[in-house]
Amino acid sequence: MQKTKILFKMFYLYHKAAFDPLIDLFESDQNYDVALSLTHEVERSFGFFDKDETKKYLQKFEQEGHRISDENENFDIVFAPDVVDEMKYGDALLCLIYHGITFTKTVTYRELKKHTGNRYIIFAEGDQSVQSLQESGSLGNSELYKVGYPKMDPYFSGNNFDRKKIINSLGLDLEKPVVLFAPTYKPTCLYDLKEAIFKSTKDYNLIIKLHHYAWMGKYASHRQHKIFEDQIEQYPHAIIIPKEDYNILPLLFVANTLVSEASGAITEFLATGKTGVIYNLNQESLKHSDGEALLGFDNREYLKESFVHVDTPDELHAGIKFALNPSDEMKKAQERDKKKIFSKLDGHASIRVKQIVEQLISDNIKVQ
Repeated sequence: MQKTKILFKMFYLYHKAAFDPLIDLFESDQNYDVALSLTHEVERSFGFFDKDETKKYLQKFEQEGHRISDENENFDIVFAPDVVDEMKYGDALLCLIYHGITFTKTVTYRELKKHTGNRYIIFAEGDQSVQSLQESGSLGNSELYKVGYPKMDPYFSGNNFDRKKIINSLGLDLEKPVVLFAPTYKPTCLYDLKEAIFKSTKDYNLIIKLHHYAWMGKYASHRQHKIFEDQIEQYPHAIIIPKEDYNILPLLFVANTLVSEASGAITEFLATGKTGVIYNLNQESLKHSDGEALLGFDNREYLKESFVHVDTPDELHAGIKFALNPSDEMKKAQERDKKKIFSKLDGHASIRVKQIVEQLISDNIKVQ
C-alpha cells in the first residue's frame, strides 16, 4: 500500500516543539511516510556574517530516528508554522500549526493577509483565536478548525515529566520554588529586568529561558543573551537554558511561577493552572515601524485578574511572592480565562488534528 507522505516544515529549531506531538503520532502510524525539514536556522555575527546551522540540527533529527528532507519531493500533506511559498508544494494539503498562541502576535494576521487567495487548514487552540482570526479579515480561502493546543499535549497526557529528575538535571535545589524567566525578544522586558530578575529570586531557583531569536543575532542583538551569560556565575541559584534546548514544556512543568511580558509562554503557563507575573511594558515599544500594534492584546490588561502585573523592577520581588501564593479570586479568574483561550486541555489535540486531516484527505480523494 502506498503511504501518505507528510512534511513537517520548520523555519527555526524552536518551531519543532509545536510539531513534536504530531510528529510522534504520524510516525507511529504505518500508513504515513513522515519527513522533517529545517530551512532558516542561521546565526548572524558582526551584523552581516551568517552561519548556516540547519545541517547540524538536521543531522541531529536523523540521529533521533527521523527522516529528513530537502523538500525536493512531492508531499500529500505539509505542516508549516507559518505561511509558505504555496507553489513549491503543488497540490499538498497545507496545514498551519503556529508555534505559539495564535492570537497574541499581529504578525500572524499580517502574513496571512498576503495569502488570502490560497487555502490553508488552520488549527486554533480555542475561542479567542478563532474569533480574532475571523475578525482579522485574513482568512480568505483558508479553513479554521478549533482543536486545542497540540504543543502542550505531553503536559496533559500522562506521566511525561518527572520534577525531581528535571530539577536534578538542571543542578537546582529541590527544596526551593522555581521561577522561570521567559521574556520574548521584541517587545521585551529583559533590558529592564536584567539585574532585578537575579536579585529578586535569590530565595528561589531561577531558570532563564530566552527566546530563540535572542541567540541568533538577526532579529535581536546578541547582547540579549550575553547580558545574562555575563552575570550568571555570580548567582548560584540561577541557570540559563541553551538555545539547543528548544522545548519549554519541561520548564513549565517544574516552574512554580513565570515572569515574562508578552511571550507566548505566558498563555502556556495559564494552561498549567499556576500563576504568572507579567511585566507591563511601555506602550510605545509595542508598535511596528508602520505604527501597527506588535501584539494582539494590551500587555497591561492581558490576564489582568488572573496573573500578577508589575510596572517596575522594584515591584518584581513582591510580585513573585504574590504569584506563589495567589488569591482564590485570582484562581477563579484563571479558570475563566483558560476556558476562553483553550477549547480543551486533555492531551488529545494532536489526535483531533490527525482526524481532521485524514477526513480532508479522504474527502479530496472522493471528489477526484
